[in-house]
Amino acid sequence: MNPACPNLSCTSFNKTFNTRKDGFFKRADDSRDIQRYYCRNCRKRFSKSTHCLEYMQKKRRVNTPLLKLLCSKVSIRRSAMLLGISKNTVLAKTIFLSKKATIEHEKFLAMMQTPVKHMQFDDLVTKEQTKLKPLSITIAVDVKTRAILAMQVSQIGAFGHLAKKAVAKYGTRRNNHFKKAKNMFADISSSINENVLIETDEHKRYPDIIKANFPNAIHKTYKGEKACVVGQGELKQNSNDPLFAINHTCAMLRDNIGRLVRRSWGLSQKGYMLQHHLNLFKYFYNQIYLGL
Repeated sequence: MNPACPNLSCTSFNKTFNTRKDGFFKRADDSRDIQRYYCRNCRKRFSKSTHCLEYMQKKRRVNTPLLKLLCSKVSIRRSAMLLGISKNTVLAKTIFLSKKATIEHEKFLAMMQTPVKHMQFDDLVTKEQTKLKPLSITIAVDVKTRAILAMQVSQIGAFGHLAKKAVAKYGTRRNNHFKKAKNMFADISSSINENVLIETDEHKRYPDIIKANFPNAIHKTYKGEKACVVGQGELKQNSNDPLFAINHTCAMLRDNIGRLVRRSWGLSQKGYMLQHHLNLFKYFYNQIYLGL
């Protein structure tokens, strides 16, 4: 079937019966032959790529390699150097690929055969610009398939011995962790069984978050264990870690996203760019690495 006419002013807009094939053209970017079409009503020509998200992109052949690099611990600047493009192009394509990955993830959740019955979630603490500006990443994982269901970046205030220094230098930092986590679970609630078993650590805010989104859920908590490697709290010494699914996923994030590596030059400058990067990894991990 021929694609629909994309001309908004055409009376045949979004209809296929007035379109016909109109030859091919060779796309300069990737040397592919692209089918061209013609609308008999408005007499406008368009192509098969007009309806694609990559429409009008000039460097679309680097999209897939860039996705793999960014999800394999390679930094923004090094990715730009390896692909022969500028850093600004990498940033722009990161945002574009994030939007495309979000659409694919929504399709992935919609195609799940059965709602999730066993879920684990936790928070991964990182930073933007400095340790005085911490961020929290709420991560939810399906224990059965190990798929990442959702990841949400939220802003939190500095804690511990850095709290007073952070307030003195940057003022009081807004904490939107509860709101962002609540909205995250609301977005995926249609894919979660109402009687889902949720396992977490003993964080004091988790019962409120669960109650707000899954009032009929069964909530089990486990005491935090010591890390098997000093400074890497994601993987535990206990060989029978009851929260292994979420802890292993957090360890994968630390190891595969350059922004999250501890004591790294590649830290995030903006929280929203970290969210875009996580959207890429969520798609890469579920549909390429796990092959779900």
